[in-house]
Amino acid sequence: MAKPMNQQTRTARGRAAAPMVKGLLLASSMLTGLSIASPASAQDTQPAAKKGGVDVIVVTAEKRAQSIQSVPLSIIAMDTKKLDQLVVADFNDYSKFLPSLSFQSTGPSAINLYMRGVASGGDGNHSASLPSVGVYLDEQPVTTILGFLPVHIYDIQRVEALAGPQGTLYGASSESGTLRIITNKPDTSKFEAGYDFEGNKVDHGGWGYQFEGFMNQPLSDRAAIRLVGYYEKDAGYIDNVLGSRTYPTSGITRTNANLVKKDFNDVETVGGRAALKIDLDDNWTMTPTVMGQQQIVHGVFAFDPKVGDLQVNRFNPDYSKDRWVQAALTLEGKIGNFDLTYAGAYLKRQIDSRYDYTDYAYYYDVLYGYGAYFYGNGGSTDYIDPTQYYVGEDGFTKYSNELRIQSPQGERVRFTAGLFMNHQVHDIQQDYKVDNLADILEVPGWTDTIWLTEQTRTDRDYAIFGQAEFDLTDKLTFVGGVRGYKYKNSLVGFFGYNDTVSSKTGVAACFGPAIVPGSPCTNLDKTVQNTGETHKLGLTYHVTGDKMLYFTYSTGFRPGGVNRRGTLPPYLEDKLINYEVGWKTQWADQLIFNATFFLEKWKDFQFPILGQNGLTEIKNANQARILGIEGNATWAPVDGLTFDGAFSITDAKLTANYCGFVNTTTGLPETNCPSPEAPDGTRLPVVPRFKGNLTARYEWPVGSAMAHIQGTVSGQSNSRSSLLVLDQSILGDQKGYVIADFTAGLKKGSWSLEAYLSNAFDKRADQFDFVACTITTCGQRAYTGTNRPRTIGVRFGQRF
Repeated sequence: MAKPMNQQTRTARGRAAAPMVKGLLLASSMLTGLSIASPASAQDTQPAAKKGGVDVIVVTAEKRAQSIQSVPLSIIAMDTKKLDQLVVADFNDYSKFLPSLSFQSTGPSAINLYMRGVASGGDGNHSASLPSVGVYLDEQPVTTILGFLPVHIYDIQRVEALAGPQGTLYGASSESGTLRIITNKPDTSKFEAGYDFEGNKVDHGGWGYQFEGFMNQPLSDRAAIRLVGYYEKDAGYIDNVLGSRTYPTSGITRTNANLVKKDFNDVETVGGRAALKIDLDDNWTMTPTVMGQQQIVHGVFAFDPKVGDLQVNRFNPDYSKDRWVQAALTLEGKIGNFDLTYAGAYLKRQIDSRYDYTDYAYYYDVLYGYGAYFYGNGGSTDYIDPTQYYVGEDGFTKYSNELRIQSPQGERVRFTAGLFMNHQVHDIQQDYKVDNLADILEVPGWTDTIWLTEQTRTDRDYAIFGQAEFDLTDKLTFVGGVRGYKYKNSLVGFFGYNDTVSSKTGVAACFGPAIVPGSPCTNLDKTVQNTGETHKLGLTYHVTGDKMLYFTYSTGFRPGGVNRRGTLPPYLEDKLINYEVGWKTQWADQLIFNATFFLEKWKDFQFPILGQNGLTEIKNANQARILGIEGNATWAPVDGLTFDGAFSITDAKLTANYCGFVNTTTGLPETNCPSPEAPDGTRLPVVPRFKGNLTARYEWPVGSAMAHIQGTVSGQSNSRSSLLVLDQSILGDQKGYVIADFTAGLKKGSWSLEAYLSNAFDKRADQFDFVACTITTCGQRAYTGTNRPRTIGVRFGQRF
């Protein structure tokens, strides 16, 4: 009986306490709230440097403050001003302006990121591959196996997207790129505060609103505190409409009449942040920070085209509650002429969820008569309603530490070097239930539970890294970097049925007493570890002061791991080799034009499939080749008028057959087979060939006020739903789409008023096609994850 952990079955259970160092860090941060800002700080930079008619943003992509035009890598950055102009409140709002970024999502708390076509699809399983894109909140990694933290975007200094391997400075989960969310820091020089209020109406949906506010208060000439708070209610737009299912084995009919509801996928988010900056002396600064958020999500964020536009039939409640708190401390200062930085963080995250699993129960009964296996205490002919649902708890504890030193940046030879460690524990509980199930069929100790996953996953990452720059001439600079890493990942616990249901899995496969609390026994206890290196080499040539050419060779990696079916071998780490050549140019103080050509080779990449019993299995799929170009431009032809655009063109495909199994002798992926599941030349899934956006904005004075109008177009071409030929033939392509957004507003003195129209033509973006179980079984019920329909809103804000 299949029990996949797919894109809709993502949950976890909290874990108790951490070592003393983590407790001290959390307590310290709650008392003071830490981050650093010395003159050479990599965190506290000006949001933009005005040069002529265009804004040149200052970024910290290489862990030091630089003009974005001076950084020899492909990067898109949006500062506070730009985020406000684009009406950005969350990931879905800013992701469309990052052309190298693709994603799969089944809700706000379950987002899997991909960059530059490095995607195999189907990620997000709790015991599967780690992400290939690293996500950072300030200096701290916040990447987790179920997706990164869904941080509400308010009082954010910058969002930076770094395309290509960032393994030298950012490590394991930055194989194909890094996404950084950087908050505004306390400022000792002035008091400032503000608030913003918004109300909106979603077509085919309900009303939404949000309130946000911040305050920066100097405490002395050496200390300041910054406080941020927000509450947001997102309207639903998916309808759970009346439907029924009749199970052929028992003849029992299930109806959802008690759950029919319009706009049932609403979201409520509340959170806040506190940061305290303390200048210990003229050279040393520390900033403890604590940030927390709770997000309650109802319903699902996909519709069933067979039921209707923005409509589904759900037969059990769907909801999740995602709450997290992160305490962080950054200490920056100088030892002689060298800058020293310590960044540490401790994160606790808990996701409690419940989701309907009726599709699985229904189609396995229709095709295979599985309804006969579900009966009550009256015996095997006492048929019961076999409708399933699952209750899950996901608990994360994550702590990281980094210590790095940088030489003076004005010297001919400059370097950054450091030590890094990251430790994450993920407690996993998935309780699949059938009401009124016979006691003899239940997993021991779990009422009405037909299948239980009760596991603990631990991922450890240690590294030493260094990157140096050497000015060969006044115009030519050599860049070299290396990162030595060690990882150790383990998975222990229980998964499966009672031994009365299966004689091979679950309780029947146990080899020892329970290790993970709550499990009946232990049938999985494995560890995988390895060491290695990533590298970076590059040349930068400054043609003139505002025009630069660069070449980069870089590598990235993703750790290997344990397959939860213990009879399978561990999956290997995969590696990405990247070659790119690009330019950054500024012309006549009115035009910025940057572009990069890249070639990437993805070796032995990890690929998840649903194997026996529907369990996710990770196998290495040999090699892929990714060829592309990405670019961005800003043009300010006259005062008040600005055009911004960015694009990517990506050709990603296999360069060897994917046979679906590994060589039992070598453990390497097999490529020689008569009927490959994906033949050589197959396009990789998820990533479109083209993605781009264009924004035009005009500002002009109206008396003592400033008015503006803005229009944005963003979209992408079609992409494959799956790598596998059979699955792709059932699901088909994810269709391309184009979305238009418009804003108009007025700003006078301390206040601003703006109206916006997003998704103006009410287009359905085909963002993610998926099913509830194996595609060959549940493929008749393919869901389409989509964007929010046309929304009109009004925002009012004031600054003091």
